[in-house]
Amino acid sequence: MADTRVAVSQPLKLLLESPVLIAVILISGIGGTFQYGFQISVMTSPSLFIKDLVNVTCARRYSLFLEQWQLSLIWSFIVSIFCIGGLIGSLSAGQLTLYGRKQCLLFNNFVAITGAVLMLLSKTAMSFEMIMVGRFLYGINAGVSLVTHIMYLVDCAPKRLRGMVGVSVATFISMGKFSGQLLGIRELLGTEERWPWLLGFSGFTALLQLLTLPLLPESPRFLLLERGDRHGCEKAIRRLWGNKDWSVEVEDMLEEGEAVRGVPSHTVMGLIRYPTVRWQLLTILVTFTTVQLCGINAVYMYSHDVFRAAGIHSYQLPYAALGTGLCELFTSIACFMVIESTGKKVLLFRGYFGMAASLGLLTITLYLQHKITWMPYCSMVLIFIFILFFSSGPGGITASFPAELFTQSFKSAGYTIACIVNWTCLFLMGMLFPLIVEHLDYLCFLIFLCFCLFTGLYVHFNVPETRNRTVLEITAEFQKMHSKTERLGKRKSNELRSNEIPTQTKL
Repeated sequence: MADTRVAVSQPLKLLLESPVLIAVILISGIGGTFQYGFQISVMTSPSLFIKDLVNVTCARRYSLFLEQWQLSLIWSFIVSIFCIGGLIGSLSAGQLTLYGRKQCLLFNNFVAITGAVLMLLSKTAMSFEMIMVGRFLYGINAGVSLVTHIMYLVDCAPKRLRGMVGVSVATFISMGKFSGQLLGIRELLGTEERWPWLLGFSGFTALLQLLTLPLLPESPRFLLLERGDRHGCEKAIRRLWGNKDWSVEVEDMLEEGEAVRGVPSHTVMGLIRYPTVRWQLLTILVTFTTVQLCGINAVYMYSHDVFRAAGIHSYQLPYAALGTGLCELFTSIACFMVIESTGKKVLLFRGYFGMAASLGLLTITLYLQHKITWMPYCSMVLIFIFILFFSSGPGGITASFPAELFTQSFKSAGYTIACIVNWTCLFLMGMLFPLIVEHLDYLCFLIFLCFCLFTGLYVHFNVPETRNRTVLEITAEFQKMHSKTERLGKRKSNELRSNEIPTQTKL
């Protein structure tokens, strides 16, 4: 117990000795992945008001009275266009970050502010099309920030704190989700008069980052490896980490630079074709696919039915939902505190195994919900347990994987692929999940259970621990782990061939 307490306190002490790094975490987060999390949850509260606006606009402007399926189609497009914008933003982020991580974050705020202005004016102008365009711009902003925030943050952290700082990316996603739920209640901005201010809130967080981010330094890794500015890199390191001897960290960066010297930044197709990073690429594909298909959205959706069955009234459901958002936020903060002592690999595969077990038990309790009176309370507990495992494992760790698994020349392409997978899966879930629920009901959890179980096994057997390791050390560990597997496979195939030869000769 004492060793664990020391292991947790040492990274935390090192972080507290670096106030500028703490400022980087807070300022880059509030205009970074916070926006992504906020936009995921914010549309639930004002949905009825926006649908009323669509109906009234079509009636007044076109004398058209929409049927229910037409209204649902327009609403689905308003929600889903965020994912299309996110995909475009992610694809463009790789090129934009070549001009500087900090510069990219700064200019990205203008996109969010433009979207916020459209949201604020949409009700006055009686135009739901302005909400569509605003959602699209918010998607571009979230797509760019999802890539750039992670790259900037991980590049600004010393090796000893990279895991802890990387988890803060997911902490701000959770904070964004919770803020969207909190501001959406009736006592704050979830009313017919104030809902445009709720949708425009992302503009205020973007403005806050726009005013404060210029006070922070550029990423040391970018300055050294992309611009070749060693003096600027060392100056940025001293501001971020304090006036200590960080020569070992600089040498590690130079070693990585030497390893990729003369190697241009790879495109997405170049990364796919490159054999030495095949397992890293497969890890990105598996983890980023499953983080969207693990069932977290299904659990949040079914939580209202479970809470209702447990006796919570409909008007109290938004407040009960705040409990799930708060659970995810607090668990993500706890993950931030313990990741350096526990390790990412352990938290990741334990998280997936725990989620698989929770989904299996939740399927059983939902089946028995109308047969045993106290079963809804078991379902409530399992929902919170599932969220706990998600935010302490996959939800907190997956986002920073591309920065840790790929060297500088592969990093932009790695993030591009990760974000394409993330946004595509999010879009497909938004479109297909209602159909899956309609046909399978609570049995849909069994599909997500399979994804969680497979990914947990994959991580356990195929991914090395990344804690306190450089990118080159992690790459070497991947090669060491999988070269053994390949040699073993070849040896077994040779043995099978040698056993078959005498049989064939006899015949």
